Amino acid sequence: MAFKANPFSLTVPEHAFESWLRDSGYLEVLDQRSSSLAAATAADTSSSGNDAASDPYGPGFFASVFSGLGTLLSLVTLNPLSKLTTDDLSGETPSWTHGFIGSCDSYSFPSSPTQARLRVHENVKRFARNYATLFILFLACALYQMPFALIGLLSSLALWDFLKFSSDKWGLDQRPAIRQCLVRTAQIVTALILIWCNVQMALFCALCVSYAALMLHAAFRKLTPSKPPHKKRK
Repeated sequence: MAFKANPFSLTVPEHAFESWLRDSGYLEVLDQRSSSLAAATAADTSSSGNDAASDPYGPGFFASVFSGLGTLLSLVTLNPLSKLTTDDLSGETPSWTHGFIGSCDSYSFPSSPTQARLRVHENVKRFARNYATLFILFLACALYQMPFALIGLLSSLALWDFLKFSSDKWGLDQRPAIRQCLVRTAQIVTALILIWCNVQMALFCALCVSYAALMLHAAFRKLTPSKPPHKKRK
């Protein structure tokens, strides 16, 4: 050996380094490392299988296809809102162009289910307000396509406004029994109006479209550098 081993050198295990990156908030580094390792593995596989390069539908092709399908299917059992907090919804809305949409280089297929879960949880926390705005937009489009459901929703809101106005005018706060009966009656009437006007179908369509858009965007969107969490000075 030309050089002697340095006894003062520090060797950090791989799992310890990844834990430190995760605890320090450098999740974009973990995302980039996962993509780099997947690209290196794919390059090694392609270089070792040069003899079968003439067959584009060889075992490597089907292995990559099934691996990608397994990664996408792993998102079905994932709850994207499990790590969402109220602070994520109370912050500022990220930029739609630079932050949320980004460029073509801002997207890549997740190399593993672990990377897909990491992206989904982190992107949902970062773009929670953007996803909420998209849900409202999809709900408005669904109600526009179903005007009868829009009429039912507006009728329900008008019913509760009338109940509030009547309660303030007639002083029903001093008569809790009567007020409770009117509230229960309004709840039953509201449920009947919403079911009869098929408002639940509009909500279901908006939820399905917005959930699919959330999962696809969060899984394919690369993690961008964010500000590390501020630590209190002692």
